[in-house]
Order: sequence, then C-alpha cells, then structure tokens
Amino acid sequence: MSATPAPPPRRRRWRGRVLAALALLGAYPAFVMIAVYSQWFAANLPGGRNGPADAYRHSLASAVVAYTSSPVCVDWVTKVMERGGEGNPSRAMDAHNNAIGARIGAAASDWTAMQREVRAAVDHGAIDARSPEQITWRAPETWQDRLY
Repeated sequence: MSATPAPPPRRRRWRGRVLAALALLGAYPAFVMIAVYSQWFAANLPGGRNGPADAYRHSLASAVVAYTSSPVCVDWVTKVMERGGEGNPSRAMDAHNNAIGARIGAAASDWTAMQREVRAAVDHGAIDARSPEQITWRAPETWQDRLY
C-alpha cells in the first residue's frame, strides 16, 4: 500500500501564487522597456534627455502601453511619474509627448504601424511645440546625453 503525498500547506500554495503574479507583473514592464529601447537605440537621435531622443522614448513607450493595454494606463503613469506635467519644463515635455504617444498607440491598426507613426510624429516635432498634435522637446542647450 502506498501513501499519497499530502497537498502542500496553504501558506506555500499562496506564496507560490503571489510569486507567480509578481513575475507576471514584472514581465510587462520588461517587455515595454525592451520594445522601446530596441527602437530607441536604432533611431540614433540626439538629446537623450530633453531632446528628440527623449521625446521619442516617451512617445514610443506610451504608444506601446496604450496599444497593448490602455491609454488609461498611460494617464496613470504620467500622473505618477511626471506629476501630470507640473513642476518643470522637462516634466511638461514628457507629459505632452506621453499623451501623443497614447493617442497613437490607441488608434494604431497594428504594431508596425504604431511604431512607424510614432517615429513620423517625432520627425515632425519641434522645440517647444505647444500643439497637442505635435511632439515637442526642449532647446538644444538643455539636452543631455543620457539613456533616460
């Protein structure tokens, strides 16, 4: 006669489910970062901080999130990370570009079109653009060569 093994204690089952959920939650940000930085490095734009490269990174990340989940997620992240664009010109620029990227991602017909439309929007961007339809970045003297 063989004994059947006892099921794992409830605490271990609960812990395993929590760890699995955390792994899944961590996978999404990793996916977004990989999707964005693979395109960002290939774009070879100037101004990693406050310049066109920064604008591209923000608008593309927001488009990816809006395309794969919801523009509401972009709004929430913008409120938390960029304080809704309040406080300084860099935050205002990032919030502005996040909104444009979210609109592009939400309206995109497919992944390739979304990426192409974000890049086209950045290519038509300008210093201190105020239109909610135009990507913006700051003046070249504020640009910094950074990855974030």
